[in-house]
Amino acid sequence: IAKEWQNRPLEKKYAVVFMDAVHFHVRQDNQTAKKAVYVAIGIRLNGRKEVLGMWIGGNESAKYWLGVLNEIKNRGVEDIMIVSVDGLTGFGDAINAVFPQAEIQRCIVHQIRYTTKFVNYKDLKPFVKDLKEVYQAATEELALENLDQLEENWGKKYPSSVASWRNNWPQLSTYFKYPPEIRKIIYTTNSIENFNRQLRKVTKSKTIFPTDDALFKILYL
Repeated sequence: IAKEWQNRPLEKKYAVVFMDAVHFHVRQDNQTAKKAVYVAIGIRLNGRKEVLGMWIGGNESAKYWLGVLNEIKNRGVEDIMIVSVDGLTGFGDAINAVFPQAEIQRCIVHQIRYTTKFVNYKDLKPFVKDLKEVYQAATEELALENLDQLEENWGKKYPSSVASWRNNWPQLSTYFKYPPEIRKIIYTTNSIENFNRQLRKVTKSKTIFPTDDALFKILYL
């Protein structure tokens, strides 16, 4: 049944698809291997959410995601309007290769976590306050002005934190094209993180799974 579910036909169009990976330990060749479970959740045009599938692979990589995207396409998906993802290197290229029309939105929450990693504890509060002016701005124009201000205030002290916003701006700013109700949904991969939390909850009693199939079965159930 689990395999049937995983191979079922999908809708032709999805408004948003969230993609993220969650990690588990599985026995392999008498050793313990850390494996990524790739999860895709779609929002249909009528607003309903569905889990498109779960794929068990090695470490999280853009190359593996490319296979996942191809499988989603082969199951009948012709178009995805927006794909919401974390900042994995090469992820955007993989999406463009399979769904060239899709817009990509990098998760703002992941981006904030990454940016603040380099910031000294005593600077954190004022830095985050200035950063909020960027991603919570009413328009992209205003956001860019506030990004200039962020750079002026912190660029010398934390160049890589500011550069990360500049360099990834095309994929970080997609949500500004949409009204606030839609922005809220797409600018973070929260929907999928909540789902991953549920997966961790049902698996927490087992630290290591005997096989990939055993892991897949419990996640499916």
